[in-house]
Amino acid sequence: MTLDLLREHGTPLARQVFTWKDLVREPISKLDDEAFTRVRLIVGHAVEQAAVRFQHAAVRFGAEHRLLLADIRRVEHHQATLLRWLQPADQSPLESSIAVAQAAVEVGAQIARCEPDPYVAQALRLGLLEDFDHLYRLAALMDRLEGRDANAILQSYTDIRPGRPTSAQHRAPEDDLRRWYDRYATAPATKLHARIAGAIAYHARDHYLDVGPTFADPVARQLYAELASVKEQHVTQCESLLDPAETWLERWLLQEAAEVYLYWGCLSSETNPRVLAVWDRFLAYELEHLRIVRELYEKTEMRDASEIVPLSFTEPLEFTGERAFIREVLATEVELGAAGTEFVPRDAESRATQSYRAQLERDGSPSETVAAGYRWSPGTELADPRIRDASVLPPLKATGS
Repeated sequence: MTLDLLREHGTPLARQVFTWKDLVREPISKLDDEAFTRVRLIVGHAVEQAAVRFQHAAVRFGAEHRLLLADIRRVEHHQATLLRWLQPADQSPLESSIAVAQAAVEVGAQIARCEPDPYVAQALRLGLLEDFDHLYRLAALMDRLEGRDANAILQSYTDIRPGRPTSAQHRAPEDDLRRWYDRYATAPATKLHARIAGAIAYHARDHYLDVGPTFADPVARQLYAELASVKEQHVTQCESLLDPAETWLERWLLQEAAEVYLYWGCLSSETNPRVLAVWDRFLAYELEHLRIVRELYEKTEMRDASEIVPLSFTEPLEFTGERAFIREVLATEVELGAAGTEFVPRDAESRATQSYRAQLERDGSPSETVAAGYRWSPGTELADPRIRDASVLPPLKATGS
């Protein structure tokens, strides 16, 4: 399967229009639709939001192109709106958080597994194990507050078990900076992966900041503050991977290519016919955005765009469960940390990180408190293992493990 970026025709920009009814459609079902339909919607929304943020910032560097930026940005905003409004209407804030964490884990795992640059892949795996633990802490919070099973949202695609402990993830700012890739020597896939990972991290950060204050439980409020802080670290890590010598037009070109790559993967794997039509439509929109920016880049910088983005994509993102890969990474890298731009065993972390972490946790660790005594088992709502008579009923086994 190949997507030819030169031959595929998109929808002309003048025809990329919406109505309010078009923007606000019937949402998907949190239980009846496949979990990965929701994952795709979350990641699509995250990448569109990243595009809007970038294009707002780009006006400062390309004032002569502000009308084109405004035209494309308005479409990107409406795409982000449509995707966000497809989220389940009856999904609670905590359920939404678990879904966001699952998206970060599963998509983060796939791009880490496929990443050709060993150093960037290591950075992505570092974030993966931390997101994996965030999911576990949120599942523990759901059990604590509601006595409910997070697997109803996860649908057995993603394990609920500890990763790198969230309490051990807090690093001094200098230890979240990474070596940037070489804009001339690095594979295009690496540049796209870094942008997608950064978009997901930024979206999760904003989500935790927005949702956290809505809880009355003090431990829940503290946990969300802790998770948001770690996601800010992840945003810092992903942004620092980008070569600072990239021009703003080069970055715009790569941003549009990342959106095409993402939507092609969504279209290739979607199971819901209504949402499938959205991916098909948005892929056509993004192909046109990429064509416009490609022509602008080549005219302005007098360089061939194929030096920056590929002429075709050969393998789409698959959006399938990455349980085996995650378990492998968990078994081999859970004790890793970072010092400066290097990845090191946790006992070799910098004094700056140790001091920073100790100061944050001087009054306790919400992520440790919320999971104290928690161990996931299936069917929480139907059979609480704390009261089930083990002599009468055999232990339940986790689905899909």
